[in-house]
Amino acid sequence: MTTPVYQNFINGHFLKNQSGETFAVKNPATDEVIYHVEVADAFVQNAAIESAKQGFAMWSAMTPIERSRILLKAVELLRARNDELAKIEVLDTGKPWQEAECVDVQTGADVIEYFAGLAPAQVGQQQMVGEDFYYTRKEPLGICAGIGAWNYPLQIACWKSGPALAAGNALIFKPSEETPLGAIKLAEIFTEAGVPAGVFNVVQGAAEVGQWLTQSDDIEKVSFTGEVGTGKKVVASAAGSLKDVTMELGGKSPLLVFDDADISQAVSAAMLGNFYTQGEICTNCTRIYVHKNVYQQFIDELKTRTEQNIIAGDPMNPEVNLGALISKNHHDLVMGYIDKGISEGATLLTGGKALKPDSAPNGYFVAPTVFTDCTDDMTIVKEEIFGPVMSVLVFDDEDDAIRRANDTHLGLAAGVFTKDIKRAHRVIHQLQAGICWINSYGNSPAEMPVGGYKQSGIGRENGIETLDHYTQTKSIYVGMTDIESPF
Repeated sequence: MTTPVYQNFINGHFLKNQSGETFAVKNPATDEVIYHVEVADAFVQNAAIESAKQGFAMWSAMTPIERSRILLKAVELLRARNDELAKIEVLDTGKPWQEAECVDVQTGADVIEYFAGLAPAQVGQQQMVGEDFYYTRKEPLGICAGIGAWNYPLQIACWKSGPALAAGNALIFKPSEETPLGAIKLAEIFTEAGVPAGVFNVVQGAAEVGQWLTQSDDIEKVSFTGEVGTGKKVVASAAGSLKDVTMELGGKSPLLVFDDADISQAVSAAMLGNFYTQGEICTNCTRIYVHKNVYQQFIDELKTRTEQNIIAGDPMNPEVNLGALISKNHHDLVMGYIDKGISEGATLLTGGKALKPDSAPNGYFVAPTVFTDCTDDMTIVKEEIFGPVMSVLVFDDEDDAIRRANDTHLGLAAGVFTKDIKRAHRVIHQLQAGICWINSYGNSPAEMPVGGYKQSGIGRENGIETLDHYTQTKSIYVGMTDIESPF
């Protein structure tokens, strides 16, 4: 049985490359190749740039309300095809159907809808300067590039295309080579909705294609989602042409549970923030700091619920709530971190082993893993694992907990659980993180800006301010009086 071969999506249609080079995509839950994708060679890359130039000329000339109507049509199509698209995400990523069906497509559509609504509301300023005056215009940047990650492929493509297209730009998007199909389907939907050819192109490949995007003089901005080390390389590469960059990078986020917290709710947050999407979420609260007075109660409930309520297996089964990790290499990396935690003296409360569910025996599954007796200098506490591995630590002093929570070069997210409203705000205001939750964890609506402090990122995605990141301000000075000249 032959598997499908997908081509790059350029200028409103599929374009065959000239090199003939392809790569295989596996279903992480079965270890089987499910399709192949053509790599964007030099021919495809040049075609993408030329089509984006033509698309930008047409798209940027439209009124914002015209762009808004087309994007809202794309939103309708995304929602109408939710189940079809969610299945693609499950097969590509290994995440459970019960997540993809209600989160991945819907939250992506929400973001495009949000920015479609904002597009006609973007305005400049006008101010008198003596008898003269100036005014400003918000103008699109031109051709932008988006580079996506493999954990939320369609959602990330929507997060980047929503503001970019709403502001009048063209976007060349490169999905992860591990999860490339969702972006192609989004491109087809944009085309069907009436987005002009060339406005949203999809190029496929690994690091070398991403490097081309970051170095191209024709591209004005790069928005990247991925791990910190790769993000640093993207910024360095983009600096050669002084591109604008948005970086949404990794985290090692803390969750602080105080002794007055609703413990069951705090356990729910900790499990959600470690085991949802099998732990492959950059904002995950993988460091759980629990006050000593409620520590035993917390870990008792955590152990019981982790061992009784989590079902691993075929991700397409609606009952399954723990999927497969993205690849064999990543599975081995996560297992290596678990071995490191044990060797450095952490206590394995539960999990710690690879799984072979009956319904998916060849998949890359790792049991939900919880370590206790952790210290801040352990590798599992310091480094991002990107798998279902939780470290639980104890504290008894608020200031000390804040200091320990901030003792990292990362600063993507943080959370606090307490019933004391003063403490909640006092603590959260001192945590060095760009995305914070109080008595909640993980929610990221389109209206809320998301991004990191320190080495967790540059700029923001979502929220009103993101639209400004996809525009540039032109100032026009209007002389109403004669020029006073010494010449």
